[in-house]
Amino acid sequence: MKARVRIAGLAAAAILAFASAPASSQNTNWVAAWGTSQQGLSDQKISNASLRLIARVTVPGDAVRIRLDNTFGKTPVTFAHATIGPRVRGPALAAGLIKPVTFGGKGSVTIPAGGTVESDAVAMRVDAQQDLGVSLFVTGADVQPSQHNNAQVTSYLTDANGGDQTDSADGKAFTGKTTSMYWLKSIDVRPAGQASAIVAFGDSITDGTCTTLDAHDRWEDLVSQRLALQNPVRLAVVNEGIAGNTVMNLTGYNPVINSPIGIDRLDRDVLSHPGVSHVVFFEGTNDLRRGATAEQLIDGMKNVIGRVKAKGIKIIGATIIPRHAQVPGVADTGWSEEKNKIRLRVNEWIKKEAGFDAVLDFDAVVRDKEKPELIAQAYNCGDGVHPAPIGYFQMGKSVDLTVFTK
Repeated sequence: MKARVRIAGLAAAAILAFASAPASSQNTNWVAAWGTSQQGLSDQKISNASLRLIARVTVPGDAVRIRLDNTFGKTPVTFAHATIGPRVRGPALAAGLIKPVTFGGKGSVTIPAGGTVESDAVAMRVDAQQDLGVSLFVTGADVQPSQHNNAQVTSYLTDANGGDQTDSADGKAFTGKTTSMYWLKSIDVRPAGQASAIVAFGDSITDGTCTTLDAHDRWEDLVSQRLALQNPVRLAVVNEGIAGNTVMNLTGYNPVINSPIGIDRLDRDVLSHPGVSHVVFFEGTNDLRRGATAEQLIDGMKNVIGRVKAKGIKIIGATIIPRHAQVPGVADTGWSEEKNKIRLRVNEWIKKEAGFDAVLDFDAVVRDKEKPELIAQAYNCGDGVHPAPIGYFQMGKSVDLTVFTK
């Protein structure tokens, strides 16, 4: 079996390289069970060290495989050894259950700058909501990872020159911690029965800003936990949110865009995943904050809707929640009454004209009943942009799970 390695240019070119990927919904053997969106190059430098990356899969199965991306890497990266195993707690894995990960039958793999690689299948029984530890031994000196900046989950690394610790069960060598996710793009599961994946495609309110580290209390986490209580578990949930993300990048956007935009990363972060049946599209607030008109944002959203539907995948819209024009301690929030009017216009389009297969009215869930242009005080994390954990809970609780079975 030959390892699947793809090479692309840096940044946007790497993301656009996935445009020709086959429709994920056509893959009946594997389902994406966890994922994250790489958004930049880390300042961290890794030298002859091991990483233990923690990820929670959301559907059960009898085999797993991983995908590693070097999207923003400026140089090739070599993983001399990789393993995967069930996490016990912290960096410790279940003794006797750590399995080697191979790539085209080989124990090591080199990913070029801008490239991606998919591993061979690893026979391993996993449950929904189970934490796995993916361990990577990185050779070379001062290697900077391509990363997702704020994963809301703690992962671990050894000191420089810590060597190959990928088979360690007790994890005692992993003395360093990080809340970024280095290189690991996704984990797929081969389910025992029929299953598919929901991809939450959004910005910081999907990424989890203002949620609790290691608590898995984002809105889509609650949806996933509710789905995991069903028997059998048929639906995985994959978080492809990026803080600060926009649908588009228009001339004059201020502040400037600092992450791959939605229409560019759609192929990489949604359509390249196997087994996707539904997408929840929850973006737009950052476009409006940067000056997009209703018409411009609607045009960008139509781009995403059309491309998802063209792959035979159902797409569910989410209304844009309030944003505060005045926040204590913030001189300029970038928001205004006029931008709120545009938000309301876009929300009406989302609910009545966009052609989504269903709509999640998150605006109605978290807005203040007396001042609907504001997030309810109890649900506001304090920045006037993001919900507090209880707000995220209410959002996840409000989702009608039957929209994913239609």
